[in-house]
Amino acid sequence: METLLIELLKSLVSGLLMGMVFALVALGLTIIFGVMDIVNFAHGEFLMFGMYTTLLVSPLMGVDPLLSLPVCGVVGAALGMVCYFGVVRFLLRGPMVAQLLGTFGLMLALRNLALLFMGSEPRLVKSGVLVGRSLVLGPGVVLESTKLAAAVLSIVSFVFVWWLIRRTKTGMALTATSLDKEGARYMGISTERMNALAWALGGASVAIAGGLLVNFWPVEPNVGLLFTMIAFATVALGGFGSIQGAFAAGILIGMIVYIPPVWDAATSFAGVDAPTIHGFKYTFVYLIYFLIMVLRPQGLFGWKQ
Repeated sequence: METLLIELLKSLVSGLLMGMVFALVALGLTIIFGVMDIVNFAHGEFLMFGMYTTLLVSPLMGVDPLLSLPVCGVVGAALGMVCYFGVVRFLLRGPMVAQLLGTFGLMLALRNLALLFMGSEPRLVKSGVLVGRSLVLGPGVVLESTKLAAAVLSIVSFVFVWWLIRRTKTGMALTATSLDKEGARYMGISTERMNALAWALGGASVAIAGGLLVNFWPVEPNVGLLFTMIAFATVALGGFGSIQGAFAAGILIGMIVYIPPVWDAATSFAGVDAPTIHGFKYTFVYLIYFLIMVLRPQGLFGWKQ
């Protein structure tokens, strides 16, 4: 029983910490959709670029990986702006299928660009103040310092973006654009700039999430696919366009991902010959995504229909 309780505590803590990172990953996707009603299939590739940014900038500048996060934000914002002005604004003139296929093509282009310049070998940050360190919470419960830092900084980034959108004139203009583009134009708001800002904020937030992840998660050109699906599931669960929904759903998704080990430990403790489900943990995320889209398309907190 003690082993089962320890496994449950480990899963809850790990799920909570990773859930905060998942929330930051999903934040950019929900901002872009909330403002423009367009799904960015290249979202995971923005995260991948953020991971590579920390991996390259940290040794180049001789600073701790966590200190490279502002550079990740700048790179992500710049990438978002380039993608918007270079590709997305032209896709908006076409039908929805053109927008979907266009961002899908953008995903493939960014992925193969990374493959060309960075190769296919998985790479990970190997040095840093927190790398390799851990915090012991109790018997059998060891918490990686890099994951704790990622969770805390994810909350800081999330709160900053929330403040920017809810408490500044620029953020209010962004919200007005998401609610009624035509009305926003009549009020003198440049919806073109707001669209670009949405892509810049979306790119910056997910790139910062990537800069946090690479401290304990290997990066390679295909890493974005997994996190794109997690972001879709998180946004669908929380509600497309809902910032608070993305945060709550991110934590819930983190719990879902880390609960399977508890089941495996429980069946082992009970002596039940049941199949292990730890290897299928992301399957449950996709199942949640499917059920939410069928049963409640607006999500738990969503207002975009």
